[in-house]
Amino acid sequence: MSENSSPHDSKHFVIPKGKAMCNKGTKFPNFKVTSHQKHYWNDEEGESDYLAVTEDDVMFNPPSVPFGNCSVKNGNPCAFAPAGKWQKTYDKVKVMGKSCVTEISELMCATGGKITVMKHGQTTAMTKHNVKNADPKEQQNINPLLSYKEFQEEQDDDLDVCK
Repeated sequence: MSENSSPHDSKHFVIPKGKAMCNKGTKFPNFKVTSHQKHYWNDEEGESDYLAVTEDDVMFNPPSVPFGNCSVKNGNPCAFAPAGKWQKTYDKVKVMGKSCVTEISELMCATGGKITVMKHGQTTAMTKHNVKNADPKEQQNINPLLSYKEFQEEQDDDLDVCK
């Protein structure tokens, strides 16, 4: 790993649509952002499902018994109690002075479990700009049934926004 690289390189930031998991639990709750209402990942509309999860966001949905039954408590309901903030956060990217949670971040539970990111919650979508900039020969190799060059030309009228 080079001097400027980070274990967070090529990892996704976490949003509330993501899922958390506890190594002692049976259910996978969504993340809940309570630290801010300011920064959204990949969402121009400002929907709360896209808020950036930060090191201070230690609550989950559902709030009661978020991880189901707990093996530390002999299979009884989870009594989640965060033991501090998220660890292994990406300190090069901050929201309101708080480091952001990525796929490799961890949160300890005072009861005895370790919470990790099961799903970051973000999805990919092809944009008009992606269509315009794609290599037709490469796309033809990926999908030989589609003439990508023709597809690009058909889309050309709609792609003027990328120029």
